[in-house]
Amino acid sequence: MLKNLREKPLMAKTVGVLTGVIVAGLGIWARSWSRTRTKQTEKESHDERTTNPPNDTAKATERYLLYFTVPLWVIAGTLDYLHHRRTKIETTSGPTESAIHALMMTEAGIPMVLGLLLEINAGVILLMIAAFFLHAATAVWDVAYAVERRKVTPGEQHVHSFLEVLPFCAVSFVICIHWNQFASLLGMGNEKASFRLKKKQPGLPKGYIAGFLGAVAINGAVYGEELLRCLRANQEGLTGTETPEAARELYRT
Repeated sequence: MLKNLREKPLMAKTVGVLTGVIVAGLGIWARSWSRTRTKQTEKESHDERTTNPPNDTAKATERYLLYFTVPLWVIAGTLDYLHHRRTKIETTSGPTESAIHALMMTEAGIPMVLGLLLEINAGVILLMIAAFFLHAATAVWDVAYAVERRKVTPGEQHVHSFLEVLPFCAVSFVICIHWNQFASLLGMGNEKASFRLKKKQPGLPKGYIAGFLGAVAINGAVYGEELLRCLRANQEGLTGTETPEAARELYRT
């Protein structure tokens, strides 16, 4: 009981710090988008905007992907970490589940970073599709492993739904924006498939890239803390000592 009471202020401080950092990052993203959009508006004439609706649609889709889907993925990842901490991952499912989380972050993070920094072509799209299916399979493994050893609450399950569907949304949006390169993978369309790794031109705003990489670094740090906490508990022989009996009875065969 006393231990739980001591943990609550720490949890509140952790949530407060993470929330502040995330809000600050979103503010940077929003300001960056506002400046970029203003510059684009000054350069574009009214005729160009009204006579090229497909281009406007692509730009709107890109903005939704960059300034809504990506930040939401970062927030969902942080919330998932807090659920793991609350249900004492270090003394239940332990370092194995934490390592699976690190694997899933890598599977989702690498194609996302490449998509932000490189020109989107058939090669990048193929990598994104492969990473999505690998991430989905790993997510099934993660939950199957966790439910036998740790209490997975309804709130955490809803967070998982975001973490699973957002990569699908991201890949879908990229395919819609760069349809010809996707079609070229199927031998269709009017473009030749390109697999060259080429820096995005023009690049995304530096403020956006800095905010995204900062948010990813924070997510990486908190999951690194989780893994270290689990490894320390495992060395002390505490892994599995607080696994609920109901979990063992319900899910283990």
